[in-house]
Amino acid sequence: MRTVARLMQARIEESLDHFRVVVLHGARQCGKSTLARLVAEERRGTYAPLDNDAVRQAALEDPRGFLLQQAHPLVVDEIQLGGDRVVRALKQVVDADPAPGRFLLTGSTNFLTVPTISETLAGRIQLLRLWPLSQAEVAGTAPAGLGAWFEGSDAPAAPARCAAPPRISRRDYLELACRGGYPEVLALPAHLRHDWFDSYTQTVVERDVLALGDLRRRDLLPTVLQWIAANTAREVNVQAAAARVGLDRATFASYLAWMETVFLVHRLPAWSRNPSARAVRRPKMHVTDTGLAAGLLGFDADALDAPTAPATGPLLETFAVNEIARGLAASSERLRLYHYRDHRGRQIDLVIERPDGAVVAIEIKATGSPSADQLRHVGHLRDRLDETAPGAFRAGLLLHTGEEQLTVGDRLHLRPIKTLWQNP
Repeated sequence: MRTVARLMQARIEESLDHFRVVVLHGARQCGKSTLARLVAEERRGTYAPLDNDAVRQAALEDPRGFLLQQAHPLVVDEIQLGGDRVVRALKQVVDADPAPGRFLLTGSTNFLTVPTISETLAGRIQLLRLWPLSQAEVAGTAPAGLGAWFEGSDAPAAPARCAAPPRISRRDYLELACRGGYPEVLALPAHLRHDWFDSYTQTVVERDVLALGDLRRRDLLPTVLQWIAANTAREVNVQAAAARVGLDRATFASYLAWMETVFLVHRLPAWSRNPSARAVRRPKMHVTDTGLAAGLLGFDADALDAPTAPATGPLLETFAVNEIARGLAASSERLRLYHYRDHRGRQIDLVIERPDGAVVAIEIKATGSPSADQLRHVGHLRDRLDETAPGAFRAGLLLHTGEEQLTVGDRLHLRPIKTLWQNP
């Protein structure tokens, strides 16, 4: 398996220079341990994996001595296995000596939601999320600079009808979506991917989710996860979904939260100019990796390439949303991701908002023949914001599987999905 340079490494290095503790969390097998070990080696620190029985026992017996008597930075891998005992000792150590860069923690569960850890280390840590590999990392290119899209109509500009080599067909996009970004999957032939994803989900559900909570209907966890995969890129109606899989509403909601805790899914909140409205409108749910979603559903590129395949559009939407989220996680750009739907049913797949209220709106389509009409909802949002918040709407893009790169209206553009990781 080839080593892929991670864009997150620069953020980790910078964070270690300024924060007492850096926490790198993300899905199991997304490359956290490899990256953390590399950082420890380059900084001449120590790598201590708590999934090693001897290391974990040493940490639990004398957590303070364990934290102090090794070369720093000390990487504590899978910190959730140390529980409150190790984390509370860490708090005491960094409070006594607040020098930055002494500890890098990793975890396969969301550090802030692990029930066995009550201490959050608030004010002492920098939280970073590592996703599976982005296409930019696999290709060895720089991801799209999302901030540039906020510069106005010229930000995503490209010469009219100028194709960005090499060409990527609709079928190629489907292959990329079915492969996903888990490092071990990159070298696997297509017919073995489903076996890997089956084993992966079984391990995460049985080892991580069940270890975290007392779940009454644990036998339905795989069913819940498969339902999520089948409904990626869609708004979540918890009541209807619970009835569909045979659970009560509260239990289904808790299972959904556990899936987020182990980074199998992520929510895309609803966007509105009224911040309080964002909390009551339904979020969209996206599977963290489209390879995992395709594996759970038993789809390959052949099945998705059929003209009537209903899963193709949602999977490609999730693929593009995830690519943007991965690039954003590795950057210092302070941008937030949302989806949009108004009371008349107008929907936009992705709204990216800057802290000053500036927005970029994005539609994602599986078509190779994009048209300006597919940006009509984006155009409506542009006109609305131009009236109520002049200057807020910066650009609208239709990301598609063709090659067209055109400006088709005032601040409205057609761009191939590959522009997220490939410069024209």
